[in-house]
Amino acid sequence: MNIAALARSAYSDVSAPIKTERSTEYQIFAQITHRLTQASTGDIASFIDLAEAIHENRRLWTVLASDVVNKENGLPAQLRAQIFYLAEFTENHSTKVLSKEATTVALVEINTAVMRGLRASGATP
Repeated sequence: MNIAALARSAYSDVSAPIKTERSTEYQIFAQITHRLTQASTGDIASFIDLAEAIHENRRLWTVLASDVVNKENGLPAQLRAQIFYLAEFTENHSTKVLSKEATTVALVEINTAVMRGLRASGATP
C-alpha cells in the first residue's frame, strides 16, 4: 500500500458519527430491550432466548448499580438512588419472569424510559 492509499483509508469515512458515552449506553439498552421483546413470545422454544436476554439485562443493571454507588459518580444523589432502586426492581422482577410469574413488560418499559432519558440528554439512537 502506498502513502496515498494509506491516507485515503485513514480519512475515508469522516461522516461516521462520533460515539459518546450516552449514545453507547442508548445502543446497549436498545439491543437488550429488543432481545427482551423478541424473546417474549411465550413459547418453550424462545425460553432460552428469554433467559439469555434477562441475563444480559441483569448484567446491564448490575453495572449501573455498581456505578451509581461509587462516590465519584457525578450524577445527582436522587437520580443515583432512583437508578439503584430500578436495578433492584429489575433483579427481583427478572426472577419472577423466569419463574413465569410475570411478563417482561415492566422490564421493557423501564429500559425504554431510560432510553428516552438518554435520547433527551443528547444520545443519538
